[in-house]
Amino acid sequence: MSHEHGRDTMTADHDHDHDAHHGHDMSGEEPHGDHGKGGHEMTGHEHHGTDHSGHAMVFKRLFWWNLLLAIPVMATSTMVEGWFGYDLPGSAWIPPILGTVIYLWGGWPFLSMAWRDEITVRRPGMMTLISLAITVAFGASLAATFGVGDFNFWWELAGLIVIMLLGHWQEMKAVGQARGALAALAELLPDDAERVSGDGDATEHVSIGDLVEGDVVIVRPGGRIPADGDIVRGDASVDESMITGESAPVAKAQGDRVVAGTVATDGSLRIEVTATGDGTALAGIQRMVADAQNSRSGTRRLADRAAAWLFWIALGAAAITLLVHAVLGDLGGGLTAAVSVLVVACPHALGLAIPLVIAISTAQSAKHGILIKDTAALEAMRTVDSVLFDKTGTLTEGSHQLTGVATVDGWEDDAVLALAAAVESESEHPIGRAVVAAAKDRGLDIPAPSDVDTVPGKGVRAAVDGQEVAVGGPALLEELGVEAPGGLDDAADAWREKGGAVLHVVVDGTVIGAFTTADPVRQESRAAVDALHSRGVEVALITGDARSVADAVAGTLGIDDVFAEVLPDDKDQAVEDLQGTGKRVAMVGDGVNDAPALARADVGLAIGAGTDVAMEAAGVVLASSDPRGVLGVIELSRATYRKMRQNLVWATAYNVIAIPIAAGALAPLGITMPPAIAAIAMSLSTIVVALNAQLLRRVELDGDVLAPKRSDWAR
Repeated sequence: MSHEHGRDTMTADHDHDHDAHHGHDMSGEEPHGDHGKGGHEMTGHEHHGTDHSGHAMVFKRLFWWNLLLAIPVMATSTMVEGWFGYDLPGSAWIPPILGTVIYLWGGWPFLSMAWRDEITVRRPGMMTLISLAITVAFGASLAATFGVGDFNFWWELAGLIVIMLLGHWQEMKAVGQARGALAALAELLPDDAERVSGDGDATEHVSIGDLVEGDVVIVRPGGRIPADGDIVRGDASVDESMITGESAPVAKAQGDRVVAGTVATDGSLRIEVTATGDGTALAGIQRMVADAQNSRSGTRRLADRAAAWLFWIALGAAAITLLVHAVLGDLGGGLTAAVSVLVVACPHALGLAIPLVIAISTAQSAKHGILIKDTAALEAMRTVDSVLFDKTGTLTEGSHQLTGVATVDGWEDDAVLALAAAVESESEHPIGRAVVAAAKDRGLDIPAPSDVDTVPGKGVRAAVDGQEVAVGGPALLEELGVEAPGGLDDAADAWREKGGAVLHVVVDGTVIGAFTTADPVRQESRAAVDALHSRGVEVALITGDARSVADAVAGTLGIDDVFAEVLPDDKDQAVEDLQGTGKRVAMVGDGVNDAPALARADVGLAIGAGTDVAMEAAGVVLASSDPRGVLGVIELSRATYRKMRQNLVWATAYNVIAIPIAAGALAPLGITMPPAIAAIAMSLSTIVVALNAQLLRRVELDGDVLAPKRSDWAR
């Protein structure tokens, strides 16, 4: 099973699906934001993340300037002058003059967004509601100033726009903080790199934007790695916590892969660049987080539809309110109440309820090595009641280790192992590599083989020191027409019962020994299985290995169900079988042959050390190969859903209560809601939703059960 982490790991195409009122410059001012540093390339997603910070600054400036203009408007209003018993000379013209400036300047963002994002695409929403409310108030007040009617709303108009600017400033600030996680990832890259030039001894400092594949760069102790690559010289402990969420540095040596943005803590490395810019794993993480933040889960689609319907409900309620008041002979009160209804019904909180939760949850999860590709998958994870793990590389280490050697009389373990290692020295098979590694660990002298002949599916033969040596399983013994002595058979049977692979060593037609290898179970796997059981989630295992091997691993870990000897093309059928029993299944895998099963499962989770195909098929990627990351996804899913539900309930209940009050339902009791108070109420509802979403930052995803112990992201 391949564990090569390609340079284009997470390159799902991204369709920029912005929120309707987030997609444009909203003031005529260019949003300000940090668009990268040191010349390294910023992706479109990074820019999108910084847009919200820039818009927050625009709304902040607009708020303070318009607040200064609104103070004299309120101070010279007839109501306030009557309260305090003064009459300023010329004060009658201050409200209309400054009120017009406030409407055209402070109100322009809402008017422009309503036209660009909603009216022109025939999807009226919150910006249309706001624009309608302030335009009605402005038109009525302007008419009254020139003696047409008596509906003077200048101070209410000023207060409404100022409050709306404040609410949008705080919203953009909150969203910008969440989506700023993408821009923060870009800051992990250094400004420049030390590139080897000439004969390999000379170096030059270049911008990381000038690096290309094949360049060799030097990273000094404490330096950040500028691009993805393979170590060609040196060794060091590499801090990968910013990529995987794992705190312990990982030992890296020649031949190991490293990831841009990580830190060589205690050694100097020479690295051959294999990916730069958008091809790096870091850029892939940025794209994945951005895709998730812009994806539409079922709950978000529900909120979007509710916000759209609220426009028509508010418009209808305002029209009915105006009509009823007019019939009762109170046209002025009806117009005031209608404006209040339009303002208070603005679906601001409803529109923000889900996107902000998604933005915060995906940003938080990325910090812990959990990369959400699709928020629908995150939302579904809370309902999963069965997790199906691929065995090799997920619950196990994914690499064989020699666990036992047996010999016939007259032969020593080391001698048999040295001959086996000689035959396997050129093999790429995992078992062959395990034998060679064990011989080297013991310091054995491995003879050089000749005439090496690989027999597919059976074993390997070679000439070693003048002897014909063969290494293989039962099929090879059958082909050679030899049998293993009884003592070796007993040892082999015991190994097989424990799930080990057994191979024999044959010298000149005589079986002289046998050895066994096994793919060790990860230390973290037992904790993951126990934690899932404690949450009422069943655990199943799927593998193409023999039943004895699968049962041994399942018995060690306490797994509930086993699918063994499954062909690669049939793994998705196992998922379907579990779903047929009424289970909601999460599949965890890392190989190309896991991709169909990952796609068929209710939620597919790809291990970060796995293949590109598996990652593309999954909805969630665990940057670490630690299976306990599944627990983090479940906890995040449940916490995210709670916040979504709480925000939806609050936003909906607020409108159910506020619209009748604004319409005058409680006027007989002396309870009314002028437009400015309606604006305050609407903004407060938005702030409540934003603060509640911020509590997601307190969700703990790396407790004792989830604390990562190792890193495989860059292997």
